[in-house]
Amino acid sequence: MSVAAIFQHPLGRLQLSSLPFYQMLQDPTQANLINGSIGGFAASLVVIGAIVVIALITYYGKWRVLWTQWLTSLDHKKIGIMYVVLALVMLARALIEAVLMRAQQAWGLGGGFLSPDHFAQLFSTHGTIMIFFVAMPFLTGLINYVMPLQIGARDVSFPVLNSISLWLTVAGAALVMVSLVLGQFSTGGWFGYPPYTETAFSPGVGPDYWIWALTVAGLGSTLTGINFAVTIYKERAPGMTLLRMPLFTWTALCTAILMIFALPPLTVAMGQLALDRYLDFHFFTNGLGGNQMNFANLFWLFGHPEVYILILPAFGVYSEVISTYSGKALFGYRSLVMATMAIAILSFTVWLHHFFTMGQNANINAVFGIASMLIGIPTGVKIYDWLWTMFRGRVRYATPMVYALGFIVLFVLGGMTGILLANPTIDYQVHNTVFLVAHFHNVAVPGVLFGMLAGYHFWFPKAFGFRLNERWGIFSALCWTFGFMLAFFPLYVLGIMGLPRRSVAYTQAAYAPLEMVAFIGALVLSMALLALLIQLWVSIRDREQNRVPVGDPWGGRSLEWAVSAPPPEYNFAVIPVVNDRDAFTAAKEFGLGYQEPDQYVDITLPRNAAMGPVLGALGFALAFALVWHIWWLVIIASLAVMATMIVRGFARHTTKTISADEVRQEHRHWLHTVRNTNAITRADERTTANRGLAVVELATAEVTP
Repeated sequence: MSVAAIFQHPLGRLQLSSLPFYQMLQDPTQANLINGSIGGFAASLVVIGAIVVIALITYYGKWRVLWTQWLTSLDHKKIGIMYVVLALVMLARALIEAVLMRAQQAWGLGGGFLSPDHFAQLFSTHGTIMIFFVAMPFLTGLINYVMPLQIGARDVSFPVLNSISLWLTVAGAALVMVSLVLGQFSTGGWFGYPPYTETAFSPGVGPDYWIWALTVAGLGSTLTGINFAVTIYKERAPGMTLLRMPLFTWTALCTAILMIFALPPLTVAMGQLALDRYLDFHFFTNGLGGNQMNFANLFWLFGHPEVYILILPAFGVYSEVISTYSGKALFGYRSLVMATMAIAILSFTVWLHHFFTMGQNANINAVFGIASMLIGIPTGVKIYDWLWTMFRGRVRYATPMVYALGFIVLFVLGGMTGILLANPTIDYQVHNTVFLVAHFHNVAVPGVLFGMLAGYHFWFPKAFGFRLNERWGIFSALCWTFGFMLAFFPLYVLGIMGLPRRSVAYTQAAYAPLEMVAFIGALVLSMALLALLIQLWVSIRDREQNRVPVGDPWGGRSLEWAVSAPPPEYNFAVIPVVNDRDAFTAAKEFGLGYQEPDQYVDITLPRNAAMGPVLGALGFALAFALVWHIWWLVIIASLAVMATMIVRGFARHTTKTISADEVRQEHRHWLHTVRNTNAITRADERTTANRGLAVVELATAEVTP
């Protein structure tokens, strides 16, 4: 393309017809009016929401605070909170899309109200958002916040890289949100199989939005995996051997290793598909040497380890929750560690079961079918260990425990259907039906989403210094549990009846009643999300009555509970020395939980850095320009990215020092709070008497710390 052509069309492919309501205005048929109104309403929500947020920040004069204390912060705890906020915002959109899809299929017998393209966009964006922009940032946020505290570290090994990873993920999410306003998203599913996503079949911007959103976010996740792995290997407190690490940290380590090795195949596949679309390469076309199966292998070489990237941190959360709320050390700690490592290894050996029906020979199918069944063994070990942990424990049915119990029941059912699908002969019968949709959600929702929400409730008091409202929390957990069953159990029956997945409509009346039940389930799930929002509002309103400044409201067992709530920026006044697996429980039992150290030292921390948000903004601009072929912006954004990295390379004042006197003063103030707080038993855990100091309950006596 010549320079003249670049400036002749400065906005590339962007034009008035890119607006979601344009076709409705040009051709006001009933179908266009319905779909255009829905698209226009969604776009207006995004635009109005952004305007309201900007206006509120401006009205309250919080831009400087937001920039200096949050957006440019390198504190792993604040970065973790921002990841979780992003995940919850994207969850709201993905759930609304799910309700729309269920509504369309509930009335699908008469054709429904959505056009096929609109419906295809919904299931593509729903899957993409839930995998890459809800589950991934949620688990990354929890690991970011908790893992350094659990291993007794001050921060992650590469704080600036941590910020860059966050903002690249935000850039990818923003690109997906912008697709609601300008153009449309891909209709090729969250897996984007060519040749359908090649230019010949999908010449619009949808596949490009999908490619660049996943590329930008995937790069951020790869960097995160490197950062987490190095942190766990190098930053552990003295005495914390690998077999003294909490289970959540173990799952974080295995997840990080999976990220490092599983995400590059996705990046390669995205790059090759982009070359096909932009430069007329033929990696995945039907002719000129291309082979679509290469994409399938690359994508699922990422895609199945990705399932365990999502599920392993949730397993870690359940391990912490079940142990804490049972008042017992984890049963079978070593077997849980070995099972976690076995799952991580086996996850790379099963990718081909995602295309049993695509033509490879029976021997290959048999090998991958056996491998797929084998991965159920270490998962079963975990289930039994959690059950034995609860056995004869003093189980408290707090909100995180309700999620954990719902997970155990539902996940076992989902796992059993997974064993069925691991049999190639059964898979041939139900492969492209909603049976598979039910199975995947049966492991992903209770396994991943319930785990993340359990972690959110479990560690919220640590992050913000006050407890969440328990009644609304349990109500929401029950809505998630029973809403899930209503929404997805009918799909098993519909799949056996032969309903193809991704069907915008159907002609068999027998499908309609079960589809209506599934729609009601989606509405209950919407109530669950609404209850979460109400819980947050009520909890913030009543925060003074529910403060837990001491920092141990549940009788926690690991080091994150050994500091104030919220923790200081430097985490620990003095790096702890670990002598036991449940480090904080052991310290409390020996009366050493809240001791003043012999001496304090100066603490060096990284200064705030603008590199993360700047690279995130430039990454978004570059990706947006590539989507719309705005080549001058591509050039400017690329040069700006390089300039930003060069400028950062010349930065010299990159650290700050907190004096020993300041650390001493803050730590003594906290110890004074501890001494003036009454320890509470489990019976008072949900009352206003809980100020974050739990009674130490031994086998023969109760000792107040």
